[in-house]
Amino acid sequence: MTARLSTRDLAVRELMDDPDCDRRMLERTYHRFAAVNAVVSRPGAIYRRDIRPRAEAGRPLRILDIGAGGGDLCRLIARRMRRDRHAADITALDADERAISWASAHDEGAGVRYMHATTQELVAAGEQFDVIVSNHVLHHLTDAELQAVLADSRRLLAPGGLIVHHDIARARAAYALFSIATALLGWNLLAGSFIRVDGLISIRRSYTVAEISAAAPEGWVARRRFPFRIELRGQD
Repeated sequence: MTARLSTRDLAVRELMDDPDCDRRMLERTYHRFAAVNAVVSRPGAIYRRDIRPRAEAGRPLRILDIGAGGGDLCRLIARRMRRDRHAADITALDADERAISWASAHDEGAGVRYMHATTQELVAAGEQFDVIVSNHVLHHLTDAELQAVLADSRRLLAPGGLIVHHDIARARAAYALFSIATALLGWNLLAGSFIRVDGLISIRRSYTVAEISAAAPEGWVARRRFPFRIELRGQD
């Protein structure tokens, strides 16, 4: 094992975060996110556990996805809410214009609101949400940026609301398994994308449960989720 996993490796940077990266590879990466996240992030469980129980008859549930990337989680939530006959106002937020441009062009009738903005801009605009989620965002941040996003999450939360940030848990087993699995898929499903290289970098940059718990606001709860996942929850 050559990767340094005892601490966060902030010296490495994901290729897709480079503003000059290959645009076609970037768009293939966004396209493949739904398939990869279906296995790694288990978005159906996120919906059943965090979204559906808070839906109310007669009032749309206001949902914010911070760092939405290609928007696959938002589109899944929109489809599930419609299937279960619940109303929702879903906002996909990303500071990268390329992600928002691609996601909005691939909305597929989900009716998601796509915003190229930061959490700070939403706070300044006085926006509030009933449920705030993120998926695979925290490891992109420096420790100072993490504190800013967590603080903004609290400011954006409506009374009685829920915040749930999901990410990878840094672990040697996670690194080894992802390396093997993506090597097997690299010639077909993941070909021409950044997913294998960036996924391994993501694990090197990610937090452990203990680290994210230490950084979390008072009263928030960090726990491990299967497989090799971190969940950070906060409530109003």
